[in-house]
Amino acid sequence: MILGYWSALGACLLVAVAVSFTPLGGAIDNNVYDWLLRLNPPPAAASQSALLVVDDASLTAIGGLRHLRGALAGALERVAAARPAAVALDIMLADEGDPDQDARLEQALRRTPNLVLACDMTPSGWQEPLARFRHTAAALGHAHSRPDSTDMVTRQIPLMKVAGPFDRRWALSLEAFRLARGVAQIAESPEDIQVGSVTIPARASQGRPLRLRFVPALARVSLKDALAATAPLAQFTGKTVFVGITSQTAAQDRWMTPVSNGLPMPGVEIHANAFETLARGRFLSEAPATAMLAACLVAVLAAGAVFWFLSGWPAYAAGAGLLAVAHAAPALLFSRDIVFPFFAPAAAAWLAVAVSASYQHFVVRRLLRKTEIEKGRYQQAIRFVTHEMRTPLTAIQGSSELMGRYNLPEDKRKQIAGMINSESRRLARMIQTFLDVEKLSEGQMELKRERFGVLDVVGVCIERVAPVAERKRITIHREEMAEASLTGDRELMEYAVYNLLTNAIKYSSAETTVRVAATFHGGTLRLRVTDQGIGMDDKELKRIFTKFYRTKKAEASGEAGTGIGLSIVEQIVAHHGGRIEVTSQPGQGSCFTLVLPASAQ
Repeated sequence: MILGYWSALGACLLVAVAVSFTPLGGAIDNNVYDWLLRLNPPPAAASQSALLVVDDASLTAIGGLRHLRGALAGALERVAAARPAAVALDIMLADEGDPDQDARLEQALRRTPNLVLACDMTPSGWQEPLARFRHTAAALGHAHSRPDSTDMVTRQIPLMKVAGPFDRRWALSLEAFRLARGVAQIAESPEDIQVGSVTIPARASQGRPLRLRFVPALARVSLKDALAATAPLAQFTGKTVFVGITSQTAAQDRWMTPVSNGLPMPGVEIHANAFETLARGRFLSEAPATAMLAACLVAVLAAGAVFWFLSGWPAYAAGAGLLAVAHAAPALLFSRDIVFPFFAPAAAAWLAVAVSASYQHFVVRRLLRKTEIEKGRYQQAIRFVTHEMRTPLTAIQGSSELMGRYNLPEDKRKQIAGMINSESRRLARMIQTFLDVEKLSEGQMELKRERFGVLDVVGVCIERVAPVAERKRITIHREEMAEASLTGDRELMEYAVYNLLTNAIKYSSAETTVRVAATFHGGTLRLRVTDQGIGMDDKELKRIFTKFYRTKKAEASGEAGTGIGLSIVEQIVAHHGGRIEVTSQPGQGSCFTLVLPASAQ
């Protein structure tokens, strides 16, 4: 039972972990993560970045994309005058444009402090800005985000992208952050990177991902307003300005995020949020896979222990507490900036609690049923013993009262003492026979192997039941009695024949006849006991050898009995290599035939 219990719990662990790697498990983990991210927004603080966006109104005002570079030049000139900490341009400048606009834009870029230009990774390598523009930049940064492949929601960006063995680029937001902090170089290790005094947990083996903490609102100025001479740009002073296209008709990098509310977020805004995550210095780090496996294992072991050592409402209360902990743990860890998977531990806890509770329920019910059966069996056995012992005990009690009450002659006293001694030995044999039959039914006893005559066994049993037959004036008639020998346990066989004779007398009317016959042919003995009793129908014949079963007429007749005798007789005969045949009709009596292997005497 122990092995099956813990094997079932081990299967719960395997199923929970396996399903956590499926799209279903990933989707649930993502939904819980998004909910926790919205529930734990970044602390209220002044933002360190701002957006200069090319929206639909700006495109209309400047006459479309063909005039974009000239308009950008004018806006950047005004932005530079506001003295920003850095400027990140999330617009690709890889193609030649109008010469006059390109020249003007080049001059504006040269006057822009700490400028970061965007580059894009293609199958053939990095697509970079034109050389005339590239030389104006303090750094190049890739403008890629990392949407989740299961639902295309952007929750993180790769801080590093590699186009070849040694050709890599840091993220646009990271380069802007480095320049804004005045750091010359990014230090890195396999587990994290460091920009000045800021250590960013980003593993090199995974492309150094950064989970974003989205800021509720960033300062935003449209290109149209930036070009207006009256528009104040003081909100750009000392901040890192991210410049990009947000127009729904022109922007190609728009992605869903956990805070999108159904509307995709432009790429430039995603990069600005990445910068804010870096600037605020509060990073989300993922718990290692071993921690998830350990949590699943602890949940399974805890559920197993709860329902192994407890029962009833304490067990269910403890199981509910375990489920509450499994559900609350990811939220508690998230508040401490640790991303812990929800699905696997919660699924492991639910499966383990369900299986443990079900196992306890059914096992306890089975044990209770077994206990009730054993209790009933014990009670029936006690009834059987008391019933079978009643006759010798009555004889012993009556004889001892005679000897104590009357002054009997010596001969009579000896006769009574002999009878008491005989009944006492019979009682002892009866107890031993009962114990032997119990051991035989449990497979704990081997039969004796002795040879004995059938006539002797029948004669002893008829002599033993004669007083009972006389009280009902029933005649026991011996018919054909073949001389044959059986091999086995004589005492058990005597019990079997004695039981058939007592049943025949018990369920027969007064002044009737019980016939006993034994025929031997071809190595087979057929010992028949026929009565003129109440008989049985076909339905009762099918259950007559079931332990503790009593026929309806037997119960109605009020005859004492336990319904155990015939089941024991069947076991005894079966262990002697034989079988029992029964024929009966209601009101016409019954015939029980023991068919046993025998030999000529």
